Amino acid sequence: MRFAIKTSPQHTEWQGILDVWKAADQMDIWESAWLFDHFYPIFSDSTGPCLEGWTAMAALAQATERIRVGVLVTGNVYRHPAVLANMAATVDIVSGGRLELGIGAGWNEEECGAYGIDLPPLRERFDRFDEALQVVTGLLSETTTDFAGEHYQLSGARCEPKPVQRPHPPICIGGTGEKRTLRSAARFAQHWNHPGGSPDEIAQKLDVLRGHCADVGRDPSEILVSTHVRIDPGADASAIADQVAALEAAGVQLGIVQLPPPHTPAALAPLAEALEPLRS
Repeated sequence: MRFAIKTSPQHTEWQGILDVWKAADQMDIWESAWLFDHFYPIFSDSTGPCLEGWTAMAALAQATERIRVGVLVTGNVYRHPAVLANMAATVDIVSGGRLELGIGAGWNEEECGAYGIDLPPLRERFDRFDEALQVVTGLLSETTTDFAGEHYQLSGARCEPKPVQRPHPPICIGGTGEKRTLRSAARFAQHWNHPGGSPDEIAQKLDVLRGHCADVGRDPSEILVSTHVRIDPGADASAIADQVAALEAAGVQLGIVQLPPPHTPAALAPLAEALEPLRS
């Protein structure tokens, strides 16, 4: 089992997130650190404070040296994919090749309604998502990109300079939809993230992903499987070990420990001690 952390940038202070990431960077058990891509807090009081994920990630990339960095996951509806490709190339360069490019179709009705961002019906949203993945990978890997999709059109488009990681930073697709999300993961992803659920549910979704991989001629072992590992505020760190062991048995390879706010680096050492025996 491998491990990462996630500090959702909501209901918290910048200094706390910064301190956690800098501390995690010095502990080799944590291979990556993640934020989320929302403008309002989610699953909580949405009127509270929330830092923007990509700009915060760029700053955190400069404050760290080793740990890989990512947003879990970027909402495709928020940015044109050509803009996202340029953002990804830049963050990969300033981080020295440490970006994990998390992306999903998008879903948050409250944010989109408040900001006047178009949130199409589900089918169109996933049609746009599949086109966006082609746009992003093309711009990050090819000298010029032409694309004539229903929703996005590019003509001789360039994205320079290219990212450090070639042909592009690993793409992490998050979500559980069996017909569209997992099919997109089979086609495009190097990493699939299940947002969190029981080991049985994750194992079932993983079987669906393997079926999609067979359909497109993809080796499923090429796709890293992760999920969120949630801990309750005040819970003993040792309680996480049984949860992680069950997830590993279900096929999870990377456990992303979601740290509850307020964020403090003091939370990391007890977690690392509890998880170290499970690390591979």
